[in-house]
Amino acid sequence: MTQAKSSRRNLLKGAAVAGAAMSAPMVAMAQTTTFRFQSTWPAKDIFHEYANDFAKKVNDMAGGRLKIEVLPSGAVVPAFQLLEAVNKGTLDGGHGVVAYHYGKNSALALWGSGPAFGMDPNMVLSWHYYGGGKAMLEEIYKSIGMDVVSFLYGPMPTQPLGWFKKPISNVAQMKGLKYRTVGLAVDVFTELGAAVNPLPGGEIVPALDRGLIDAAEFNNASSDRVLGFPDVAKNCMLQSFHQSGEQFEILFNKGKYDALPAELKSIVNYAVQAASADMSWKAIDRNSKDYIELKTKDKVNFYKTPDSILRAQLDAWDKVIEAKAKDNPFFPKVLASQKDYARRAGQWQNDYMVDFKMAWNRYFGAKKA
Repeated sequence: MTQAKSSRRNLLKGAAVAGAAMSAPMVAMAQTTTFRFQSTWPAKDIFHEYANDFAKKVNDMAGGRLKIEVLPSGAVVPAFQLLEAVNKGTLDGGHGVVAYHYGKNSALALWGSGPAFGMDPNMVLSWHYYGGGKAMLEEIYKSIGMDVVSFLYGPMPTQPLGWFKKPISNVAQMKGLKYRTVGLAVDVFTELGAAVNPLPGGEIVPALDRGLIDAAEFNNASSDRVLGFPDVAKNCMLQSFHQSGEQFEILFNKGKYDALPAELKSIVNYAVQAASADMSWKAIDRNSKDYIELKTKDKVNFYKTPDSILRAQLDAWDKVIEAKAKDNPFFPKVLASQKDYARRAGQWQNDYMVDFKMAWNRYFGAKKA
C-alpha cells in the first residue's frame, strides 16, 4: 500500500512538472497589446489624472496583455479633434466629453449640456445605460461616420456659472459679456445675450488674462485652481444649469477594440465601472479641499448664482431645444427619451431623498460655533 501510494505521488508530481513546463513557454510568448490614448486635458489637470486612473485599472487587471498609455491634450491632436483622430486610428482611444463633438451633431451635447429635465449627472448615466441613451449615442456616431466604441462614466458635480472679473447679480449683466463655454451651453448663453467663445480648457485662463474674454466656466474647484483661474479672476459664481449633468467619455477605435479577445473587452468594461465610482469619490475629496484652498489661500470670493439667472437659463434652454429639435431628427428623439426617464427617476429621487442640508446646517450652519 505504501509503495503504491508513493508511486501515485511520484506520477502526479511528474505530471505537474510536465504541465508547468508546457505552460511556461505559452506565458513567455504572450504579447502585450498597447493602445495609445490622448486625453482632452492638460497634464496638470485632475481630469487627465482621471484618464490615467482608468488606464491603470485596465493595465493592472490585464496582467500585461493590454497596456493603455495616456498622453495629454495636444500631444497628437488638439482637444476638439479627438473624435476624428480615434475614428481614423491616429489614436487608439481617448478621454474627453461628448459635448466636445457638438459641432458634428447638436444632439451630442444633450449628454451633458442643460438641465436634463432635473436629473443629476448620476441619473443621466443611469438613463444612458438603462434608459436607451447608449443605443442612441451609437446611432448618432454611426450617422456621422464615426467608427468608435464609447463608454460614458464619471458623473461630474454641478459646474459653476464660472469666473468673473466682477460678480453679476442679474441676467441683464450677461448681455455683451465675452464668455467661454462649450456644447449647447453656447446656445443658451448666446440666448442670454453673451458673446460666446468655445475655447478648449488649456486656452481659457490665458484668454481671460489677456482680456479676450470677460468670464468663463470650466468645471470644478480642483481643475479651476490648477489651471490658474484664481490668478486672473477673484470672483466665482456657484451653481448653474448650463452643465449640471455631465459625464466623461472613454473612446476606442472600433477596429482596435473589436480585435481584443472577449476577456480583455470585459476588463475594459469593468474598469470603466470601477473608474466611475473611484472618480466620484476622488472628486468629493479633492474638490472640497481645493474649494477651501481657493477661499483661504487664493482669496477668491464665491457667490451663489441668483435664482433669477437660473430661471433665465431654463427659459433660454427651452427656446434653444425647441429650435434645435426642428433641425435635427436625433434631437427630439434624445430629448423625449431623457424626459420620460427623468419623469420616473426624478419623482423617485425627489420623493425618497432626505434634505441633507438640514442635517449639515444643524451641525455646521452659520449659528454654530
